[in-house]
Amino acid sequence: MVVRKNDIVYDTDKNLKTDIYFPNDTSSNTKILIFWHGGGWFRGSKEAAKKMGIRFANAGFMTFIPEYSLAPSQIFPEAHNDANQFVKWLLKSEYTDDDDQKNIVQIGASVGGTMALNIAGKYSFPTVTWSAPVDFSGWMKKHEDVKPSFEAKDELGLTEPHEINNAFYKYFTLTYAGANDPKILKKMDASSYDYSNLKELMMINSADELTPLKSVLNFVDFLAQKNLGVELLVIKGYGHAMDYASDYVDESLDFLYQTIKRQK
Repeated sequence: MVVRKNDIVYDTDKNLKTDIYFPNDTSSNTKILIFWHGGGWFRGSKEAAKKMGIRFANAGFMTFIPEYSLAPSQIFPEAHNDANQFVKWLLKSEYTDDDDQKNIVQIGASVGGTMALNIAGKYSFPTVTWSAPVDFSGWMKKHEDVKPSFEAKDELGLTEPHEINNAFYKYFTLTYAGANDPKILKKMDASSYDYSNLKELMMINSADELTPLKSVLNFVDFLAQKNLGVELLVIKGYGHAMDYASDYVDESLDFLYQTIKRQK
């Protein structure tokens, strides 16, 4: 029976909270999993990820699902800052021991995966991303004529899936960036993050989806040039992040289990 502890405040200034899912057996050696929800930085919630929290806890992980600031009221880099603040809080909290940094792993869905990359580069947490967008500045340059839209089918009358995806990609990018400013967009790019402490990383993406596979391949090449390893799993189909998540939880957890074994 998974025990869920709701609405634990981790940032008193912003009143940001996390839910915690406890596995049946907990000890000082219990592994900790942070799950970062997606939603384009303008929607999504920890409550919507409840099923994932239960599933991870049933797999033996004490699971934290934090909320974070959402656009347009809070723009870049607020959500990224919140993620960093959460980790600092977690490492000092009653839920971790002094040496627990080695026991923490991450999974991030969509833009939650983008934020997980930023955290992984700083804290060495073994990480799995599901359809993490990694390119914003380059993408925007190539799609200047695209009109941003949350509901492109209804708002713009688009029917072609790629055109709908492009309109949404531009919408959530600009909503979080706050402006079409190349300097801001460049800072949002995953290639702009600090990967000094990056260790174990697995990225999962569909062959043809919202997150362009070519941008992911370019990011893998970027990491390779820094002699940083990454496992990339490309699955057939069109699903983005949570569309395929339930079918790839086992692969994700297997990867994280193996990294934990290698660290012992």
